[in-house]
Amino acid sequence: MPDAFTVLWTQDTCRALRKAGRVGERPPVAFSGVHTSLPAWSGAAAGDEVYALHVNRCVVHVVSRMRVVDTDRGDCCGAAPATWQDPAFPGHDDWSMLGAGGCGAVAVHVDATPVRLDQAVPGDLLERLTWQNRRGRTRSAKYVVDGRLEHSISLQGFYRLTSESAGELAAVVDGGAR
Repeated sequence: MPDAFTVLWTQDTCRALRKAGRVGERPPVAFSGVHTSLPAWSGAAAGDEVYALHVNRCVVHVVSRMRVVDTDRGDCCGAAPATWQDPAFPGHDDWSMLGAGGCGAVAVHVDATPVRLDQAVPGDLLERLTWQNRRGRTRSAKYVVDGRLEHSISLQGFYRLTSESAGELAAVVDGGAR
């Protein structure tokens, strides 16, 4: 059974998506990196799902659900940069705001739902969401008060969801929160 993860997209990322007219479009790629500014999608493999989350005014939104296709540099990525000044992934310039210029960025090709900035995670679900590390320990989001996220620190990174939480986020994306 494939795993599911969450990754937090910042205000800057979502603002850039909106400004570039990408809302409503399906991203073909996202980027993984080696620096905390661009979380490494470690542990994700082909077939796994990644839920891009965004926090706006204490409300968590699902921006897109992405199924990982591969992490190979394909022809679609364009030529590898010859110097540090060259774009890392010229074939994906339309989606560069997702981290193409990040430290050690790697293209992760995805099959994604359209970008949305209005798909809120219900407060009661936010309080129940849990993540599980490789050792099987689970945790929930910190700083959730009355179904609102006061601080986003516990979502910053790339984290594996429990299967129950993955199912509940899938229901949100598919149009019917459980």
